[in-house]
Amino acid sequence: MTEVTQSKLIKSTREEALNNSELAETNVSQDRVFNTPLCEQGIAGFGIGMAAMGHTAIAEIQFADYIFPAFDQLVNEAAKYRYRSGGIFNVGGLTVRSPCSAVGHGGHYHSQTPEGYFAHTPGLKVNSNNHKNTIEQVPVGDYELPLSKAEILKTGKDVTVVGYGSQIYILERAIQMAEKSIPGLSCELIDLRSILPWDVDTIAESVNKTGRLVISHEAPQASGFSAEISASIMEKCFLRLEAPIQRVCGWE
Repeated sequence: MTEVTQSKLIKSTREEALNNSELAETNVSQDRVFNTPLCEQGIAGFGIGMAAMGHTAIAEIQFADYIFPAFDQLVNEAAKYRYRSGGIFNVGGLTVRSPCSAVGHGGHYHSQTPEGYFAHTPGLKVNSNNHKNTIEQVPVGDYELPLSKAEILKTGKDVTVVGYGSQIYILERAIQMAEKSIPGLSCELIDLRSILPWDVDTIAESVNKTGRLVISHEAPQASGFSAEISASIMEKCFLRLEAPIQRVCGWE
């Protein structure tokens, strides 16, 4: 497990890591892998401070619904740190990891997708990477996913379907059902992956080819990120659209 050592891991789950025999073999110091008080603004603030001093900090907010107490730290401190200091300091070494989306039984504290709140904040990078369907698809060694670049998961000619995160699995099944019930239908599926900044060029190129666009995410439709995608694609692809852009989103 040399990859873990090479990544200079700093996580907020000391107990889990120290109980993991594979992690134990890497001799990761307890000063680098540790638990914190259950205080989201503290977790974010501590990560900001470490990153400002040049460390690589990975803060875990487990689950995304609990990230709201840290909103001020992330939006007013982390996002604006370099600007406020005139470039003297930055917190580019900070990553905040937070699982999100509905799990089917979690209620209002384990079901939300708050990416839209943060996508309105210059200075942050917001990503919702789609995990592989099966463990066999995940590379064994180190690998990278490009930020700010969408991924075309399935090519098609009739309609462009865009989503991100766990919604990709729903869209894959929906496309299979649609293409089975409508012979000859060909859907192009794109995983947006990066929300801020987002890959408008890949989406526009696809829509210029298909003439149709469907955007889907779990967050409510009103002011959801699908609205930004819809407006931008309307501006870039207006003369090539064969039908109004459709949004399939969560309830208001």
